[in-house]
Amino acid sequence: MEYALPLSMLLCLILGIFMGYPVALLLGGLGILFTFIGDVNILFLGTTANRIFTGTLSNWLLLAVPLFVFMGLMLEKSGAARNLLLSLEQLLARRRGGLAIAVTLLGIIMAASTGIVGASVVMLGMMALPVMRQQQYNLSVACGVVCASGTLGILIPPSIMLVLVGDILQLPVGDLFMAAAMPGLMLGALYILFICGLAIFAPHTVPAGDLKDSLTGFALFWKVLADLIAPVLLIIGVLGSIVAGIATPTEAAAIGAFGSMILAFALGQLSWFNLKETIKETTLTSSMILFVAIGASVFSIIFKRVGGENMIEDAIFAFSLGPYGTLLTIMALIFVLGFFLEWIEISYIALPLFAPIIAGLDFGFANSTQTLIWFAILVAINLQTSFLTPPFGYALFYLKGIAPPDVNMSTIYKGIIPFVFLQLTGLILALMFPQIVLWLPSMLTGTG
Repeated sequence: MEYALPLSMLLCLILGIFMGYPVALLLGGLGILFTFIGDVNILFLGTTANRIFTGTLSNWLLLAVPLFVFMGLMLEKSGAARNLLLSLEQLLARRRGGLAIAVTLLGIIMAASTGIVGASVVMLGMMALPVMRQQQYNLSVACGVVCASGTLGILIPPSIMLVLVGDILQLPVGDLFMAAAMPGLMLGALYILFICGLAIFAPHTVPAGDLKDSLTGFALFWKVLADLIAPVLLIIGVLGSIVAGIATPTEAAAIGAFGSMILAFALGQLSWFNLKETIKETTLTSSMILFVAIGASVFSIIFKRVGGENMIEDAIFAFSLGPYGTLLTIMALIFVLGFFLEWIEISYIALPLFAPIIAGLDFGFANSTQTLIWFAILVAINLQTSFLTPPFGYALFYLKGIAPPDVNMSTIYKGIIPFVFLQLTGLILALMFPQIVLWLPSMLTGTG
């Protein structure tokens, strides 16, 4: 059979994942194993070392990853998000669905400040879930709002995912940041519209609250404004410097990391303990990402060597589905992979295989760069669902880890279902109307 080896590699990868092997070790180990099974010259495997050191470990762009992680974690420890949520609660909680809208708005703001899904979900869950339960919110709705709002950080820039995608596809990260802004805000708007719909048609699920001893009038307005200033300045400092061409994404990440420390200092939270914990968590997260990147490099280079790339192309083109049919097939495959793999593994395994196919198709864009930017954002929206889809949706387990014992996984699963459909709605809209993705980079840089 012509494609027995690449099919065997994929089958072993799937089996290894279900058996619980660490993905980074599994990817690297399968690459080495199939070097011998496929009778690939051992010297060819040696080229992966050069690829790892020159393409991954010495990549200036990837230095932005630990800096953005540090920025997000330090911002979470600064208490700025907690202050802002308390202000938004006082502003909106007396309206049906107001507290859920406040959580979503905070999710959008923190997504543009942190980009760390785990930190966002845990932070929102610890701060908002007890208050939502106190106000008699439907528990599934409350869990769904927290999980979905926390995952916006993977799409709304500055996003770690987009930094890695830009490196994998060799696309300008600044253009990807601009291209992701409108789709990210669109998803946030869809969440808010859904909550408003619940307030109208199922008001018992999102009841109005009655906060005691809360500010009113101008005093409340100024408190909300004061709590907004610091995150907004941080967002402007990071994204504004990239859009204006003042700083590269890596330099902007350094600005954000330093700015988050200043904010923590101003709020009295820049302690030695917080700094040590932030550095520790940053190191663990960055190491995990780089470890997967190294394993994926070994796997992908051997997979292509034994005919995997040709197998994928032949399988897709055999159906003669046309450009959009091919794109929908790839999106469906990535969506299914999101049930079992984390976005990092999918990015490093699937994107190098599918991007050349998409770049060669005619979608009516001016050049292949526009096509790949559009494709990259579609994939990013798609991969956001991987944090919510069982059985391995990480946002679900983040929330379960900090939720009270009576909040079981079935309650959380039930709560995220409408938000998965909302994310797929956003994906369909971005696919049908590419200007949602391409308009902003076109206006600012002429790339879209």
